[in-house]
Amino acid sequence: MLYVGLVLGMAAENIAAHAAGLNALRVYIATLVLIVPALVGARLLYVLAEWSVYRENLPRIWDRRDGGGIMLGGLPVSLLLSVPLLHLLHLSIPVFWDVAVFTILVGMFFGRIGCLLNGCCAGRCTTTWLGLYLPDCSGVWKKRIPTQLLEALLALVLLVCAIAVRQSLPFPGALFLSVVLGYAGGRLVLEFARARQSKVGGFGVASVISLTLALVSISALTLYWRS
Repeated sequence: MLYVGLVLGMAAENIAAHAAGLNALRVYIATLVLIVPALVGARLLYVLAEWSVYRENLPRIWDRRDGGGIMLGGLPVSLLLSVPLLHLLHLSIPVFWDVAVFTILVGMFFGRIGCLLNGCCAGRCTTTWLGLYLPDCSGVWKKRIPTQLLEALLALVLLVCAIAVRQSLPFPGALFLSVVLGYAGGRLVLEFARARQSKVGGFGVASVISLTLALVSISALTLYWRS
């Protein structure tokens, strides 16, 4: 499902690149290159959060049969590496990321459907109307908060909003920053509904990164709007 999401996401990004008047081939090349460190960053952050498990079996870190990744770990890595790459390809950094959000959101939507099918990222048990009978990654079926579906819905809402406002925002990069802010805020709320959180030093990894991304996005949006 992650593969399907990335393929369809890059197709959506290609449409957005053409609409924005960008060199679609260069955008495609940049995205294809940046997907690799994004996946590696997501995997490494998960390994760090679950180090007590992996330190006893280091080859398991890159075992493709062993799932696990924190998507938020991929974005900072890709952002940093995009600076020299986009300079080399003569692409504007903020304009590129304004179209790259379509790959991210479509990939996230299908990725979370994959999480639902696999049972990972399962929600807390609940007796409320919101609960659905779902498995966790161990195959235990209980009435749970459908966190995977809720996050997929969040990605879909952000995608629809991005399509609606992409031509009316005041400066390049505003769409990317707004999407990051929207996702980070939603993820902060959804993290409390998860049955289990990956932690480092007692802090929820996803919560800390989401809060940091939200603050950075707010600061950047405020700075750009003032200038």
